[in-house]
Amino acid sequence: MVTHLLIITPLLCIVHLSHQVCVDVPSETEAVLGKSMKLTCIDCRKREEVKAKTLVEWSFMPDGSRNTTHIFKYEYDTPIRLDSAFERRICWNGSQDLQDLSIWIENVTYSDSGFYQCTVKRDFQFGYFRHNITNIKNITLTVIEKASGDPTALYSEIMMYVLLVFLTFWLLVEMVYCYRKISKSDEQAQDTATNYLAVPSEQKDTTAAPVTE
Repeated sequence: MVTHLLIITPLLCIVHLSHQVCVDVPSETEAVLGKSMKLTCIDCRKREEVKAKTLVEWSFMPDGSRNTTHIFKYEYDTPIRLDSAFERRICWNGSQDLQDLSIWIENVTYSDSGFYQCTVKRDFQFGYFRHNITNIKNITLTVIEKASGDPTALYSEIMMYVLLVFLTFWLLVEMVYCYRKISKSDEQAQDTATNYLAVPSEQKDTTAAPVTE
């Protein structure tokens, strides 16, 4: 197989993202035919790896094949395409701190379905001590004709309606409770006034507190 090396110019298909906090999130595994797809590869650095030299290699094994092809490499701050099958459809989408090592695939085709592997090699040196660390992220990508419904969004919408119904019911209960409490207070006040008016005037005078000089 003939391998083509196509060095991408700094102004072509390079997106630098600054991440203050590194969160290792998995990649999406479904791509829509004809759309763009981000293959996410996150490798959070440890404190001792901040000054490490980083090499990123992306490989691809199509569905129904056992042949693995190296399709992309990021080395010495330079993104390099390694396979002509993706031509100019593949773009670097990593961050400046090289913790996000993702790539974009433009105009996804059915032939892009398969197994992708992101290999991250960090080489750092403390004085005379040199150490290498290698991490591997695996992604199995499936290309579909149309976007499928998002179950998370559907679940969130259902929960929102349930919450609205619950809040409405709770508000009605509170209104009924307050209304009954106010009505009971009014009835008690009215009964007290009626009982007082029913007491003879002689008893009202005798119950009055004496006034001393």
